[in-house]
Amino acid sequence: MNAKNAQCSKPTWLKSSLPGGEQYFAIKKDLRVRHLATVCEEAKCPNIGECWNTRTATFMLMGDTCTRACRFCHIKTHAAPALPDKDEPRNVAESCQTMRLKYVVMTMVNRDDLPDGGAGHIASVVQEVKALNPSMDIELLVGDFGGNENAIRTVVNARVQVYAHNLETVERLSPRVRDARAHYQQSLQTLRLAKETADYKLYTKSALMLGLGERWDEIRQAMADLREHNVDFLTIGQYMRPTKKHLTVKQWVHPDIFAQLKAEAETMGFKGVASAPLVRSSYKAAEFFKHATSVC
Repeated sequence: MNAKNAQCSKPTWLKSSLPGGEQYFAIKKDLRVRHLATVCEEAKCPNIGECWNTRTATFMLMGDTCTRACRFCHIKTHAAPALPDKDEPRNVAESCQTMRLKYVVMTMVNRDDLPDGGAGHIASVVQEVKALNPSMDIELLVGDFGGNENAIRTVVNARVQVYAHNLETVERLSPRVRDARAHYQQSLQTLRLAKETADYKLYTKSALMLGLGERWDEIRQAMADLREHNVDFLTIGQYMRPTKKHLTVKQWVHPDIFAQLKAEAETMGFKGVASAPLVRSSYKAAEFFKHATSVC
């Protein structure tokens, strides 16, 4: 794959401005008052300023501490985090109302310490958000629940519009990049089961990171595997090392490569593809969903 040497300084196409602005600080204040976490902050997303200033945020459910330790992720880890906040469903629903959202993305930390992986809590948040914001579309970015089929069904039965779970990387690199409890095939089966469980129109979504040493043929195979499991939407972005303790960047992938992958993915039959260096799973998710579904 044609990629810039990762030993060089970060290329200009990956530069992003420091967050700020009235809306940014208003959202930050509201989240702190309600004791809510966002993946925007915890994962050090480069798009946080742009998204928050358009009143878009991705809520991270069940706290800010994960039971897994994926080698690319900046989120804190612990074997037994505090129990989920019983007030979180109401707090998230009220925050969505305060922000006047029409589309909300909610993700989660993995909670392997809980019998259902937190699926019941996630479903409760969705139900509360829908009750207070009945016209809102909801996208969930969830873990694999350790392959627990009942947990996956519990979340799907909350009736969200988009069920997302990230494959993250190609099969060969998955054991090195992700926590040992996460498996490439298990992630694919999670996405397949979500679609098969739904008795309504449910869209599924996944994401890949580039720059970890993957080959072009491996990326194509990962995309083909996702389509084989009936995944509708795909996002592809550049991996950026959050700290020196995390995996190193093997390559800075040029924007032209992302454009080529977008074209190939669309040819494979994905209903929507976002592919660019700064693309993240929930980046402009509302615009992406509306455009993709309007042409389906």
